Amino acid sequence: MTITVSDDVEGDAVESSDEPVAGRRRSRLLPIGLGVMALLFVVRFFVAQPVLTEGRSMEPTLHDGDALVIDRVSYRFRDPEVGDIVMATTPDTGESVVKRVVAVGGDSIGIDDGVLMRNGQPVTEPFADHAEMGGFYWGPIVVPDGHVFLLGDNRLDSVDSRHYGAVSVDAVEGRYAFRFWSL
Repeated sequence: MTITVSDDVEGDAVESSDEPVAGRRRSRLLPIGLGVMALLFVVRFFVAQPVLTEGRSMEPTLHDGDALVIDRVSYRFRDPEVGDIVMATTPDTGESVVKRVVAVGGDSIGIDDGVLMRNGQPVTEPFADHAEMGGFYWGPIVVPDGHVFLLGDNRLDSVDSRHYGAVSVDAVEGRYAFRFWSL
């Protein structure tokens, strides 16, 4: 880049440059672009994460191919609660899954003739098809403190805590905030 100084009509010094105006704009846009990329990185890993669901385990609530936003901030201030839909890392494979919290530390959980039982009481679940699960029994077990028990809403087509056990609260990555795309 060459800069020359010349006098304009009124005698003031004027800078001129061999660098085109577009090049100067690009050099100003670079810090802005880097700032936007850094902001997106921070949002993606610390605030909200887009997730694409795979499989039928959360039907009818969520469907295969739904695009979700996972809130990664809430659980820094509170633990997951019964009813929350969360993204968590499984203890056996380290895979990230999206499931519903059905019990927390200290709760007894089981399935009796297709009905979810928490602490000996039937749980009302309008999203689960109990007729489809008639004759199915599992548990009960007591969820260890500091853990949550996760189930898919489609109980007959879900690999969940019945297979890999209760999940540590520390392995819960975030909670389902909203669906922004559904096929």
